Amino acid sequence: MVSKELVAASSTPLVLSILSIGESYGYAIIKAVRELSEEELNWTDGMLYPVLHRLEQQTFVESYWGVSDSGRKRKYYRITAAGREELSNQIAQWSSVQATMQKIWDQLHKRAR
Repeated sequence: MVSKELVAASSTPLVLSILSIGESYGYAIIKAVRELSEEELNWTDGMLYPVLHRLEQQTFVESYWGVSDSGRKRKYYRITAAGREELSNQIAQWSSVQATMQKIWDQLHKRAR
């Protein structure tokens, strides 16, 4: 299971990445994260909606009310141009962290031999 701190740190790039594929709504975002992480990340409404509201305040996403196929009103979210720029920044930052961690782990692996 992934720590709460890492889940929180990764929430912005995950949400922006999912929305960069296409607009979505809360439950579908939660389901996508669960499936993409092979159930390692199990988000709840209480975790996702504060992230969406923060991203909306930062103008990285925008929302609108629509009607689902079943006829229910549903709030949809989509990424903005500013959100795409932020996603690009997030990808660069996470790539840097991942590359650094990989170098460290490679060194540990060599020493363990």
